[in-house]
Amino acid sequence: MAHRDPPGIIAPHIPADVYRRAEATGQPVVIVVHTTDQQGRPLRHYLFPIVIAGAGVVGVFGLVAAFLALLDFAAHTAAAVGGAAGTLGIGGITLRLTHPKD
Repeated sequence: MAHRDPPGIIAPHIPADVYRRAEATGQPVVIVVHTTDQQGRPLRHYLFPIVIAGAGVVGVFGLVAAFLALLDFAAHTAAAVGGAAGTLGIGGITLRLTHPKD
């Protein structure tokens, strides 16, 4: 029978003679792994909501910046139209949009 190494990550933890004996006889190998319980919650439970909230804040900041840029553009457009039109009259009401240059 050809020699085969134990599979995967458990290879360094099983002595070779125990593995080969279990392989030859079909006897199961029991591996006991001692672990310590984690205290508290893992960090990813806190980071995920913070990342989502941060993305929302960046999105809202972008919307506010776009809105302010739109208002700035509208104000400059209104000033340009007002400067070109001079006075506007509807019926007997005259509206002077800008002061004439003297």
